[in-house]
Amino acid sequence: MRTAVASETEACLRAFDLFAKAALPGAASWTAPLRRLALDRFAELGYPTPRDEAWKYTSVAPIAKLPFAVAALPQPDAHTRSGIAPFLPTGLSAVTLVFVNGHFREGLSTPRALPAGCKVMSLGKAFTTERSLVEPHLAAHADHQSQAFTALNTAFMTDGAFVWLEKGAIAPEPIHLLFLAAPANGEGIPLSVHPRNLIIAGRGSQATIIETYASSGGGAAFTNAVTEIVLGDGASLEHYKIAREDERALHVARLEVYQEREAAFTSHSVAIGGALVRNDINVTLAAEGADCTLNGLYVLDGAQHADNHTTIDHAQPHGSSRELYKGLLGGRSRGVFDGKIIVRPDAQKTDARQVNRNLLLSEEALVNTKPQLEIRANDVKCTHAATIGQIDREMLFYIRSRGIDESTARGLLMRAFVSDVLSKMRIEAVRASLEDFMAARLATPCAGGSAS
Repeated sequence: MRTAVASETEACLRAFDLFAKAALPGAASWTAPLRRLALDRFAELGYPTPRDEAWKYTSVAPIAKLPFAVAALPQPDAHTRSGIAPFLPTGLSAVTLVFVNGHFREGLSTPRALPAGCKVMSLGKAFTTERSLVEPHLAAHADHQSQAFTALNTAFMTDGAFVWLEKGAIAPEPIHLLFLAAPANGEGIPLSVHPRNLIIAGRGSQATIIETYASSGGGAAFTNAVTEIVLGDGASLEHYKIAREDERALHVARLEVYQEREAAFTSHSVAIGGALVRNDINVTLAAEGADCTLNGLYVLDGAQHADNHTTIDHAQPHGSSRELYKGLLGGRSRGVFDGKIIVRPDAQKTDARQVNRNLLLSEEALVNTKPQLEIRANDVKCTHAATIGQIDREMLFYIRSRGIDESTARGLLMRAFVSDVLSKMRIEAVRASLEDFMAARLATPCAGGSAS
């Protein structure tokens, strides 16, 4: 078993001791044994390296080299409601919870009246008031025994969102979770933030969750987020995850979903910011008739790096899944897509499809794609496909022959490429916000450079 580099382990242990003294006495004290076990496991695992198959194309050296500064308690900051407006989609009516450096900011949040059976609050508060609901599910689904970053999050989780829907409850508006990363102090010391979200949807309940990760005030920061979602029989949940942090941000996130009978889950994952972004999405269709849809988009330029790993595990029969991930890469950017569909022996009548499409806009852009099917049943319909290409020169010529200049023509083709992912988003305000961002970004002359 590979152990962590001594200096990394020692720094982590020192940081945890300080964190525990500041943050654990009181409401969260019952989580201390879980945190210590997770920290010990991280010390055994260490940071992953390219020698690990799952991290073959992604180096976490920029993260490992960061000073391990954790904001154990909320720090004063100058954020105002008007100041966070750029991070909120125009026209979005939602229950909004705002977190700054991993801590809930009630003054920036927008609570709304919720129907009976719906609870939306900070996880820190839920540690005290809803322990009986939180404890059975916290860390029960996201594996911290084999995943180093999940172990790190479990040890240092500071705050996040707790959403609980009882049987038949329907959240009438989206629930927007806004996570802002800012320097720990005016000197811009790199900060490690470990948001933890727990979403439990009871039988027949419905909700829409939006997670937005953004940067405020400049300065390098490392966000290590974990979200656990449990869907009861017939529950339906649509989940948006948007990573739009600045060019120095380092971002690792894990989404773990557990679905019961005939539960329906839809994910929209968008990576448009950050120097290094890693998204792990694992969905278990644990009972008959469950349905899962994963849509993903990564738009990269400069030296950005985005790595998407997805696993859809069909454990029972009559399950269905659809997966579409698209990448648009310019400059010297690097993209990774590793998607696996597992069909267990008992999962007969499974219907699963997976597609990954990539468009390279420059000679230096690179993508590694690895679609996988692991089928152990014999009565299934499963397909996968992956493509890597450049802008179609004939189509470009056709558009330009209509009197459109080359830059505009390229922009139209790029927007068309991403449109089928964005069009699947049912929340108009989120979709329009992303479409506006794409239009502005792809209209610039440096949007990918030229492909030859």
